[in-house]
Amino acid sequence: MPKASMKDIRKTSQGPETANMDKPNTNDCTVGTVPLVSEVQLTAATGGAELSCYRCTVPFGVFILITGIVVTAVAYSFNSHGSIISVIGLVLLFTGLLLLLSSAVCWKVRHECKKAKRRESQAALMASQRNSFA
Repeated sequence: MPKASMKDIRKTSQGPETANMDKPNTNDCTVGTVPLVSEVQLTAATGGAELSCYRCTVPFGVFILITGIVVTAVAYSFNSHGSIISVIGLVLLFTGLLLLLSSAVCWKVRHECKKAKRRESQAALMASQRNSFA
């Protein structure tokens, strides 16, 4: 690039403006409101991924569980009970189990919600069919 254009770039790309030190600090605080996000907006922004918690925690849980088993096995094969590596292995092991347990709970809750919605819609369908025959 020619030198003239580099000078122009340096002139146009200035850093953030510095605060004026002549003004006294009044410690005024402005509070803004945070807009509430609806579930529909969240679903649109994430593509529906917020409802698939159990699907994404299962692979991470399995990976961490296997890592915990391997690290714990290596630590105890060297008879290093209570060492840092055995503690890390046990923490990984319990974290993997916790992730798998939480994904199972999320799946169960989601499954029950789907079942309840299905029952409600079936009851509404049956009620509408009774009204149409009467």
